[in-house]
Amino acid sequence: MPKDPGIKSVLIIGSGPIVIGQACEFDYSGSQASRSLREEGIEVTLINSNPATIMTDPVTADNVYLRPLEKKSIIEILEEHKIDAVLPTMGGQTALNLAEDCEKAGIWEKYGVKVIGVDFGAIATTEDREAFRLKMTEMGIHVCQGETATSFLEGKEIAQEIGFPLVIRPSYTLGGSGGGFVNSADEFDKALTHGLHSSPIHEVLIEKSILGWKEFEVELLRDRIGNVIIICSIENFDPMGIHTGDSITVAPAQTLPDTVYQRMRDMAIRMMNGIGDFAGGCNVQFAVNPEDDDIVAIEINPRVSRSSALASKATGYPIAKVAAKLAIGYTLDELENQITKTTSAYFEPALDYVIVKIPRWNFDKFEGSDRRLGLQMKSVGEVMGIGRNFQEALQKACQSLEIRRNGLGADGRELKKREPLLESLKTPSWNRLFHIYDAFKLGVSFDTIFKYTKIDPWFLQQIEELIVLEREIEQYELDSLPRALMLTAKKKGYADRQIAHLLGCLESEVAAKRKEMGVNRIYKMVDTCAAEFEAKTPYYYSTFGDENEVDPKSDKKKVIVLGSGPNRIGQGIEFDYSCVHGVLAAKECGYETIMINCNPETVSTDFDTADRLYFEPVFWEHIYEIIQLEQPYGVIVQLGGQTALKLAEKLDRYGIKILGTSYEALDLAEDRGHFSELLKENEIPYPEFGVAEDAQEGIELSRKIGFPLLVRPSYVLGGQSMKIVINEQELEEHIIDIHNKIPDNRVLLDHFLDGAIEAEADAICDGENVYIIGIMQHIEPAGIHSGDSYAVLPPYNLGDLIIEQIEQHTRTIAKALKTVGLINIQYAIKDDTVYVIEANPRASRTVPFICKAYNEPYVNYATKVMLGEKKVTDFDFNPTKKGYAIKVPVFSFEKFPNVNKELGPEMKSTGEAIYFIDNLQDDYFLKIYRERNLYLSK
Repeated sequence: MPKDPGIKSVLIIGSGPIVIGQACEFDYSGSQASRSLREEGIEVTLINSNPATIMTDPVTADNVYLRPLEKKSIIEILEEHKIDAVLPTMGGQTALNLAEDCEKAGIWEKYGVKVIGVDFGAIATTEDREAFRLKMTEMGIHVCQGETATSFLEGKEIAQEIGFPLVIRPSYTLGGSGGGFVNSADEFDKALTHGLHSSPIHEVLIEKSILGWKEFEVELLRDRIGNVIIICSIENFDPMGIHTGDSITVAPAQTLPDTVYQRMRDMAIRMMNGIGDFAGGCNVQFAVNPEDDDIVAIEINPRVSRSSALASKATGYPIAKVAAKLAIGYTLDELENQITKTTSAYFEPALDYVIVKIPRWNFDKFEGSDRRLGLQMKSVGEVMGIGRNFQEALQKACQSLEIRRNGLGADGRELKKREPLLESLKTPSWNRLFHIYDAFKLGVSFDTIFKYTKIDPWFLQQIEELIVLEREIEQYELDSLPRALMLTAKKKGYADRQIAHLLGCLESEVAAKRKEMGVNRIYKMVDTCAAEFEAKTPYYYSTFGDENEVDPKSDKKKVIVLGSGPNRIGQGIEFDYSCVHGVLAAKECGYETIMINCNPETVSTDFDTADRLYFEPVFWEHIYEIIQLEQPYGVIVQLGGQTALKLAEKLDRYGIKILGTSYEALDLAEDRGHFSELLKENEIPYPEFGVAEDAQEGIELSRKIGFPLLVRPSYVLGGQSMKIVINEQELEEHIIDIHNKIPDNRVLLDHFLDGAIEAEADAICDGENVYIIGIMQHIEPAGIHSGDSYAVLPPYNLGDLIIEQIEQHTRTIAKALKTVGLINIQYAIKDDTVYVIEANPRASRTVPFICKAYNEPYVNYATKVMLGEKKVTDFDFNPTKKGYAIKVPVFSFEKFPNVNKELGPEMKSTGEAIYFIDNLQDDYFLKIYRERNLYLSK
C-alpha cells in the first residue's frame, strides 16, 4: 500500500537532554526519521530541548522548536501549525511518555492529530510489568515466575511465596532505574522500597532470578499489513544480571544454535504481533538457560531503541529511516534497500563480519560511586568495532575506548594479583573484560573463570587463544618473527603497538616490518547482503586479506574529518554536531568528504552523512593507514574534541596537512607556560600560575603563587582531575592522585580567583579577521566547571567596560595564536578586570548552543575558513536574537546515589537543555535554577 495521502505534516518529538540510559542514539534516529519523511514531501516539525543535536538543526526539519518537552509546548505548536500526525517513537521514553500524556489529556483528538508508529495499548502492556507477564502467558510465551506489587506488604508476601534469589523491576522507568537483584531477606526490604519509589506508578515486578543465563536481543521491523523482518540478532557477552546498555554485545549472535535461534525468532514475531497493531521498529530481549536452552522473554520495546542504533550501524540497514516510512503507510516491499538501491527493504540483512559493542563508563567523575554493574545502566557512551572475526572486532573496540589501553592486553598494564582478580571476576565492573584476559595470563584455570563470570565458554576460549598467541610471538624478535605469525596477529586485531610491546621494539618498526612482509590492511564494505548484491553506499571497515573493496580514485580534493569517538562526560554529542556540520560545509565547497569514527550512536556515522565513512577506531594506526590510502588534501582535527586534537602532533610529525589552526598554535594554547608568555606580551591579565613535575615542586610554587589554587593535569577535557586546594597537604595529596591516574603528566597550578564571575567567548578567525559569535556569562561563581554551569547568552549584567575587554582580549588572542577556524576562551572577572583562564583553538562544547540560540550555522562558516575557501569578512552574519538563551546542564546523579553531588572544577553533567526567556525573572527559569542550586558547592 502507498503512503497515507492524508498525512502532509508530521510532528516528531525528541528525547530531550542526554542522560544515562537515553543518549544520542535518539539524535541519530530522530534526524534519520525527519530526513526520511521530508523525502516524501511531508512537512516536518520537530520539538526537542537539546541544543547539542543535529536533530534540532534547521537542516533536519522544516520547523524546529527548542522548547521544554511538556504538554504546554505541544499545544503551542499545534496552535501555530496544522499537524496531521505525530511520530513519538524516535525520542525514547521521554517522547513516548509525553505523547501518552497528551493522549490522556485529549490533546491529539482536540487538534485532529493522528498518532503514528506506536500503539499506546502496546506501550501500556510492555511498560506495565504485570500486564506484560499476563499477556505473554496468554500467548504461550515463557516468562519468569513472578508477580507485581504496589505496596511494601504485598511485595513481602510475593517474595515469601517465590523464594530467593529474586529480581525487582520497577514499572515505567528508564535504563533499569530502581531495579536490582536480591539474594537474601536481609537485602529485600531496602531494595523493595527503592523499587517502589523509582516507579512513577509505585509498582514493581518481583520475579524469580535467572542470574547467569545467556541474554540475547532481536531487532524487528513490521509494516501495516503484517510483513516482519529480523534486522539483527545481538548476543550479550555478559550473562543475565547486567543491563544491556552496560553489557558488551556481539552481532550476529555467536553461540546461538540455529534451532534455538529459529524458536527465538518465532517468539519475537509472535510477541510483536500479539501486543498491538503498529508499524515500525521493535526490540525483544530474551534469556536462554545454558543448561537446556529454555527461552524466557524478558521484555519488548515497541519503538526504536538504543539497540536499534547499534543494529543499524552493525548491518547498514537504516532502521529509523525505514520505520518512519512504515509509519506513514508504506509496506516493506515498496521501499528500496538504501545500501544496494536494487533490492527492496523487505530483505533481511546478512553479515559476513562480526561487530562488538563495548560501553564507555565515567566512574572517575563520581568518586565513591558503586562501580558494580547490574540492572541499572551506568555507562555514558559506547564504541563499536567491526572485524572478520570476534577477536578482531573485540580488539578494535578496545582500541576505540580511549582509556589509555592499546587493545585487549599486550600493553603491560595487566593486574597481576590473584585475589583482586578473582574478586573482579565475581563482581562485574567496567574493567572485567580486561581482568578476564589478566586472569588467563596469570594462569587462573578456565573452569574458575567460567564459574565466577558465567560468560559462555566460547567467548572465554576466544580470549584464552589471544594469550596463547602472545606467548608464541614473545619467543621471537622482530627480525625473526614469521610472516604467518604476524598475519595471524593482525587478523586477530592486534595493533602494531601491541605487537611492539610483545617484541620489545618500536611501533614504527613493526609497521615497517609488516609492510615489508606484505601484511597490509585492506578495507571491506558494509553492504547488508554479504556481497550478494553490489552496494552503492561507501561504508567501510578494515581487516587483513587480499581484496580491497575501496577505490580511492577521485577527481575531487578530499577532506578527512576525525570524529570524537565515544561519548563521555566532558566530550559528548556537541562534538558530533560540529563534525557533521564540518562534513556538510566541505561538501558545499565541492570536496569529497571522509568521516572516521567509531561511535554507533551518532549522526556522523550514518552511511549517508559523508561521501565515505570508515567505521574505525580514532586510533593512530587506523587513521594513518586511511590517510595513506586516500591521500587527502588535509585533515580536520578541530571539530572532534580532545579525541581528534590529541592526534594533531603525530599528523604534524608525519607531514600530514592539518586544515585550520596549525599544530604549533594548538600546542601553544595547551602549554601553559608559553601561552602565558603570549598573554604577557599582549598585556592581557591572567591568574598567576606555575607548572610542577612533582609534589615537592608544587609545594614550592604554592608559596610563591598563594592559596587557594586550582590544580589540574595538562591536556585533558571536561575538567578531569581538576580541584581547588587550600593548603599544602591538600595540594600534595592531589598531585600524587593526578600522577597515579595520569602518569608522567605535568600539573598546572593557577591562583584561584575566589568570588570571580566567569564568562566565555567563542569566535571564528581566519588568521587576520575575528568574528565573535557569542559571549556567555556563567550564573555560578568561578570554581564550577563551565560544562556544569548555567550559561546566559548574551551576558546579563557584565557592563560595557567588561564586554569591551572580553571582545578585545578575544580578538588579540585569536590573532596571536594565528587561529584559523574556531576558538573558545574562558574568562574570570574580578574587580572590573578580565583575566584569561584558558584558550581552546577548536570547536567547543558551547558552539552548538550558540548556533541554535542565534540560528546561524557558525560551524559551517568556520569549516569554510579552515579549508581556505572563505575569509571571515566574506560572511553576512545575521544572528537572530530573542531575549536570553540559557544553557542548563543536566545530571544523572540518580544512577550514583551515594556520590558527592556538589559541583566544582571537574565536570559531572551528562547533557544540557536550552531555554529561551524574555527576562531573568521568568518563573520557569527561577524554578529550574532553584532546583539546580541543590548541587552547588557551598
